[in-house]
Amino acid sequence: MNAAVRAVVRMGIYVGAKVYFIREGYQGMVDGGEENIKEATWESVSSMLQVGGTVIGSARCKEFRTHEGRLKAAHNLVQKGITNLCVIGGDGSLTGANLFREEWSGLLGELVQQGLIDTDAVQKYSALHIVGMVGSIDNDFCGTDMTIGTDSALHRIIEVVDAIMTTAQSHQRTFVLEVMGRHCGYLALVSALACGADWVLIPEMPPEDGWEDKMCQKLSANRAGMKRLNIIIVAEGAIDHNNKPITTDYVKNLVVKCLGFDTRVTILGHVQRGGTPSAFDRILASRMGVEAVLALLETTANTPACVVSLCGNQSVRLPLMECVQMTQEVQKAMDEKKFEEAVKLRGRSFENNLRTYKLLAHHKPESELPTSNFNVAVLNVGAPAAGMNAAVRSAVRVGITEGHKMFAVNDGFDGFYKGQIKEIKWADVGGWTGQGGSLLGTKRTLPAKHLDKIAEQMRKHNINALLVIGGFEAYLSLLELLTARGKYDEFCVPMVMVPATVSNNVPGSDLSVGADTALNAITTTCDRIKQSASGTKRRVFIIETMGGYCGYLASVGGLAAGADAAYIYEEPFDIRDLQANVEHLTEKMKTSIQRGLVLRNENSNENYTTDFIYQLYSEEGHGVFDCRKNVLGHMQQGGAPSPFDRNFGTKISAKALQWVSKKLVESFRQGRVFANNEESCCLLGMRRRALVFQPVVQLKEETDFVHRIPKEQWWLKLRPLMKILAKYKTSYDVSDSGQLEHIVRNRPKESDVSAAM
Repeated sequence: MNAAVRAVVRMGIYVGAKVYFIREGYQGMVDGGEENIKEATWESVSSMLQVGGTVIGSARCKEFRTHEGRLKAAHNLVQKGITNLCVIGGDGSLTGANLFREEWSGLLGELVQQGLIDTDAVQKYSALHIVGMVGSIDNDFCGTDMTIGTDSALHRIIEVVDAIMTTAQSHQRTFVLEVMGRHCGYLALVSALACGADWVLIPEMPPEDGWEDKMCQKLSANRAGMKRLNIIIVAEGAIDHNNKPITTDYVKNLVVKCLGFDTRVTILGHVQRGGTPSAFDRILASRMGVEAVLALLETTANTPACVVSLCGNQSVRLPLMECVQMTQEVQKAMDEKKFEEAVKLRGRSFENNLRTYKLLAHHKPESELPTSNFNVAVLNVGAPAAGMNAAVRSAVRVGITEGHKMFAVNDGFDGFYKGQIKEIKWADVGGWTGQGGSLLGTKRTLPAKHLDKIAEQMRKHNINALLVIGGFEAYLSLLELLTARGKYDEFCVPMVMVPATVSNNVPGSDLSVGADTALNAITTTCDRIKQSASGTKRRVFIIETMGGYCGYLASVGGLAAGADAAYIYEEPFDIRDLQANVEHLTEKMKTSIQRGLVLRNENSNENYTTDFIYQLYSEEGHGVFDCRKNVLGHMQQGGAPSPFDRNFGTKISAKALQWVSKKLVESFRQGRVFANNEESCCLLGMRRRALVFQPVVQLKEETDFVHRIPKEQWWLKLRPLMKILAKYKTSYDVSDSGQLEHIVRNRPKESDVSAAM
């Protein structure tokens, strides 16, 4: 929430508005006074990005629910001349704001009658404009893929689950975890997907009658399959088909009674609400905050109150009451036991998560599986990226469910030509989601030099399709194999690539698996580095990030960490720009601001090195601030994958494998698979709102092969945002800002596992 508050304040000041903090939510609005409604300055939102919760306070207010309370609030706003409200909260706060807006002119009329304001004030402040941002860890608001706070809550849950898994493994225990979500099972479902839980219980999809026996059978089968632990995740609002609550104690007693397993309960409680916000939440909140200010500037008396939200990777504006109404319909559907409808109303993101979890969690006996007689190979290519293992696990399990024989290739194409290929089973990938790096092994070797041997291995193992998970090298590999189809029939098979690289430099995809984990590593480190200077004199940190020639990590990491500048290859800079940045920082440091942060992408400029920039800032800032430099290096590539990367890797890989199955059936002729058209060699990438399959040949036009980056990159539009929030006078392109849309419901049913994140 603090990132959103900071963005609204700074964007508001940037567009020339007066911005006020209203402390303690509606309570502060009702009580009024200088302390509760206070003008915000640029400096008043400094150093708050890394702080959890909200620094302006939040409170439930009974008085605002009464007409008298709202009358007091209206009087207090008119006294300050406030007619634009940016409300950050859940559906209750936003519904209250909309009611306030509808009553506004009537409230002003009453204030005139009571002699508290004059008629001029009524004319001057005739309309109240409202824009909402949804801040809720439950992600229970319809119309938005992610609400502010959800990703951070998932981080807390996954940290706990990862820690519990090590103790459970040691003692062969079963753990029952209760996570928040009184009316919405999003946190439980996504954390179950992200940690590969054995069973999950959520309010939207109560288990069928007799679930107790099924669950115990599954836990028992997992133990028999050499698994030393079981994880069961229960949403606090979990119910059965008769709307009767299912508690963690009930589940624990059931496991102990039926199986005699050593079982423990952990209730996460308010841990999920606290802690440092994740990189994703900071970027989401910053983008939403700026979007909210733009929406307020564009509203007229006839525009309905809207919420700014995220759909895929795109900002959108939706009518507030349509979203609230749909959110309330979910609860109504659940009360009426229309659970499938409730899942649909939650939106496509929730639906896809549920479908993917069901697909990956429950292993059917071999007798129930179809037999396709197809062999599919999975390999990692390029540098390791967090989330690769989740993607491999997902592909293997979906492939087995579809009836294929799955093969794992060790060490990329290097292992492929050496014959390091073996069949991989369902249980072999158990527990892979939370592991960093690449368990299959990965190398940068390209196939071109070893085509003969790779073709021979494809023949030997009868490989009918390839799934390549990796970065830019994986993309180049697919192009090489495609070119080799003329000479080798073995490569005339469906081939698909899933982008996985910390650099996020693969053409055809806005996001890559692994980039979110790297961003979190950068953000956390920047927070610590900034904190290291607290209590000392003014200090500027120069930090070098990875990414090759791609400035994604430096730019988006800069936005998440509150950087003053980020130097990247895509936006050329010269000595005059460096000088201007130093002067800008010097001016800022003369105020109450104590610390500066400058990020530099490793290949942003061959002459203006990190050392050069450090020395320049040290010399020019002499007497005002001192400098320190840090090269983050490979710590950006390591560590456990973030919840986003686990989830993204799982869903994108499942979709890729389903595409492979479809192509195998289509290209099976006269007893063999033969696919040699462009459409049979694709990259699956996220484009704005959806996951799209694109033939790699068509992506050649979009690629700068020399610098290994796409020619056009969506995140460059976020750079002015970082500059505005760092107090630079710069122009902001509003052409990409969200347009008011209506919520789409009853859309055609999709057979894919995932339409979008």
